[in-house]
Amino acid sequence: MRALIAILLAAPALAQAAEVTRPTLRRAVTVASEVVRIGDLVENAGAAAAVPIFRSPDLGTTGTVTARRVFEAIRPHTLLAVDTGGIGEIAVTRASQPVSPREIETRIVRALADRYGFEDSDKLRVSIDGDVRTLHLDPSVRAEIEVERAHYEPRTGRFAITLSVPGGAGPQRYTGTLIETAEAAVLIRPLGRGEIVRAADLRIERRPKSEISAEIVAGIDAAGLAARQPLRAGQLLRRGDLMRPEMVRRDEIVTLIYEAPGIHLTIRGKALDAGAHGDLINVLNIQSKRTVQGTVAGPGRIAVAALVPAIAAAPDPSDRRSQ
Repeated sequence: MRALIAILLAAPALAQAAEVTRPTLRRAVTVASEVVRIGDLVENAGAAAAVPIFRSPDLGTTGTVTARRVFEAIRPHTLLAVDTGGIGEIAVTRASQPVSPREIETRIVRALADRYGFEDSDKLRVSIDGDVRTLHLDPSVRAEIEVERAHYEPRTGRFAITLSVPGGAGPQRYTGTLIETAEAAVLIRPLGRGEIVRAADLRIERRPKSEISAEIVAGIDAAGLAARQPLRAGQLLRRGDLMRPEMVRRDEIVTLIYEAPGIHLTIRGKALDAGAHGDLINVLNIQSKRTVQGTVAGPGRIAVAALVPAIAAAPDPSDRRSQ
């Protein structure tokens, strides 16, 4: 009687254990080898887990296999009562070690710089002919990509290079142009005439040297200057695009400042020209209706030199000519 009670009490636990260890179909898997094994597709596959049944997709790609094909493949291996969980197909991804087009360009630049004596590879970039696809390497391979052959023509900038790529990709040949670059300041937002260029308005980019002349300004030279005319976002800044910020606008009412030893006089005037700090502009003295010239000394302030009459010096008594 006690044995029967023990069996009845143990039955739910045994059922639960059987449920946990029951073979179950997986919905999605990632494999690292060239073959897909039963254990990759079926959880709790037991002794049959290591049996290969399918070829893996290409490196870095994903394929699908239907549940029906899986059951056909595992039937000879006495794996019974697999729980499908309502899954109709399984997504199988082949793991890879990806090498992006940007990484490929960087490797080509460094290889050409080392072989042909360029001092600073950071100032170089390449334009590769055609589309450059991502390379997918076997994740188990630790060998580096190496240069098999390379040719560079300094006069035209053209190159041809073959890279030895381990891990399944094989040799890869690329042709294109090697370009020397320089830094330039590029606007990241449009500016209206007279707007001040702030450091936050600029992005420093490397552009081909062929695009950059002596008129192109660097970011450190552009910040604090003003737009001479409307400028668009993405535009390379040239010296002719910029000017010192205007402190006085044309037709603005300003303060004229007359200063001389012992004299400080201010009077209202009207600017006849626009001007930046230090510019000499024409100003109308509103009181006298005369036009004078003055130097822009600050926002709305014009310094005008006061005319001081010259005083004739008295003759030196000792400086007499003999009669």
